[in-house]
Amino acid sequence: MADATTSVEALKDGIRRFAAARGWEPYHTPKNLAMALASEVGELCDILRWLTAEESVAAASDAVTRAALADELADIANIVFLLSVHTGIDLSDAVAVKMTKNAIKYPAPA
Repeated sequence: MADATTSVEALKDGIRRFAAARGWEPYHTPKNLAMALASEVGELCDILRWLTAEESVAAASDAVTRAALADELADIANIVFLLSVHTGIDLSDAVAVKMTKNAIKYPAPA
């Protein structure tokens, strides 16, 4: 799988099926998923916490750190996908709408 060839819908379906196979749906309320998301973001922050700006930029060059970053990013993405599924929010549409709002709020310098 690669970003260039994998749809958001395929990722959402994969994590939805994974959770369903384990009977986790009753726990996947928006509140619980938001709390889980915050926890996973904290784990990502923990990897980078005491690094300098330069060290944080170079962190993905180290194989062990890169693997840890990838694991946490995947956990975060999976929870975002589940939150999207359980709220009925289309992520692609939400991102496009938010980018339009941000372009108005933060115009590029002329």
